[in-house]
Amino acid sequence: MKLIVGFGNPGEKFLNNRQNIGFKVIDILGNNENIEVKIKKKKSLIGRGKMRDSDVVLLKPQTFINLIGESVLYIASFLRINVRDIICIIEDSSLKLGELRVDYANSTLDHAGVDSMVRALKSDRFAKVRVGVGAPPRNMSMEEYLLQDFTSEEKLVLIDILNKTEKAVKMLVTQSIEEVQNKFNPEGATKIEKRKIRKIRVRR
Repeated sequence: MKLIVGFGNPGEKFLNNRQNIGFKVIDILGNNENIEVKIKKKKSLIGRGKMRDSDVVLLKPQTFINLIGESVLYIASFLRINVRDIICIIEDSSLKLGELRVDYANSTLDHAGVDSMVRALKSDRFAKVRVGVGAPPRNMSMEEYLLQDFTSEEKLVLIDILNKTEKAVKMLVTQSIEEVQNKFNPEGATKIEKRKIRKIRVRR
């Protein structure tokens, strides 16, 4: 079973904010796969169903983004979902609008929601689908920028990136992270270095 987490803030006023792009992807997945995301569980809205013949849970945390780890931990524990089977969809201001990256462990991404999940799960070994929203202009703070709605011009690009993100998430449900990275990341799959075991010679 896969747990797919969309990042966003609850409430109508945040609905079309840049920071709520994860919620938008969850809504698209739910609509296209006939999964209703309306069951209330521990500060969360969830929906259970099938995607490519695999069991999935769609999650829209109802905490604010910096506390997302609370709801993810509860749902993952309640349904006994392994950390490696969690996929999160997040906005990324370091990427241009329309760009997409799929990350895994050892990510250098600086994001309060991801940090909250890592603290709660005590692991960073979950897939991170990073959706580019662009950077703020020099005279605007990051918080103000992310809490703004997409502009009319941006909405034209938004349709394409939402469709691309949906495809990446569906692929992650049934295929390896490396296969998805090779398809969607320009640089291909990230090599995760294995810990080197130091051999100790015993003198006899």
